[in-house]
This record gives sequence, structure tokens and C-alpha cells, in this order.
Amino acid sequence: MQHHLILKIVTKTLVGVILLFGLYVQFHGDYSPGGGFQAGVIFAAGFILYGIVMGLDKVQAVLPFWVVQKLAAMGVLLYAMTGVLSLFMGFNYLDYSVFSPHHPEHGQHWGILVVELGVGITVTGVIVCIYYCFASRTPHIDDAEW
Repeated sequence: MQHHLILKIVTKTLVGVILLFGLYVQFHGDYSPGGGFQAGVIFAAGFILYGIVMGLDKVQAVLPFWVVQKLAAMGVLLYAMTGVLSLFMGFNYLDYSVFSPHHPEHGQHWGILVVELGVGITVTGVIVCIYYCFASRTPHIDDAEW
């Protein structure tokens, strides 16, 4: 595997930058274009790039399959619990004013941030899970038959 040395070094360098950009898109999505879905796709793309270049075993050592499944469920739970919290506090479902009743504008900001975080976590988990499922399949035909 020495013939892929440059590709591996470049990938190791780029994955950190990709994940950092995903964080930027996640936390600046309410001020600029972007948000949870876009950040989730960027995060997943970083892990998928790492998996394609380094191999499925290496990426699953960094992000195991059970963690990916938990991330997908945790993101949906975070999104839903934001709405349930507002219901329990006497507001409408997903009324973000519950996060700061004295300053509803601040509550809107915090609510959007939490919901977008849930969306980003879910999208990352689902896309990486789909990649793991496709990449771990055994081929039906041999390489010689191609």
C-alpha cells in the first residue's frame, strides 16, 4: 500500500479541514447559508473520504457502526425533545420561546441552534450508516469476471 502514500497524507490533512468547515456551517447556519443538513452532509463526506482512502476497517475504528446508529437516533431524539419540552412548558410544539421566556428572541436563537444540531447529527449518522452498509457488502462477482 505504499503507492498510495501521497493520497493518504493529503486525506489525513483534508479530513480535519472538512470537519472544521462542517462545524462552521453548523454553528453559523442561522446567520448565513447552511445549517444542520448541510453540516451533516459535510461531516459525513469527511468520514466517507477517510473510509474510501484508508479502508472501511480504519474508518470504523474511528467511528464504529454502533456509534453511527446511536448518532442517527440521538439527533432525532434531540429534535423531538425540543418540541416536547415546549409542550411541557405550556407553549406550542417547537415554540422556541420556551428557552428564554423573558427574551423570546434569545429563545428563538437557542431553539434553532438545538434543532439544527439535531438535524446535523441525524444526517451525519444516516449518511455514514448508508456508506457503511454499501461498503461492507461482498461483491457477487469476482474481479476476474469484470
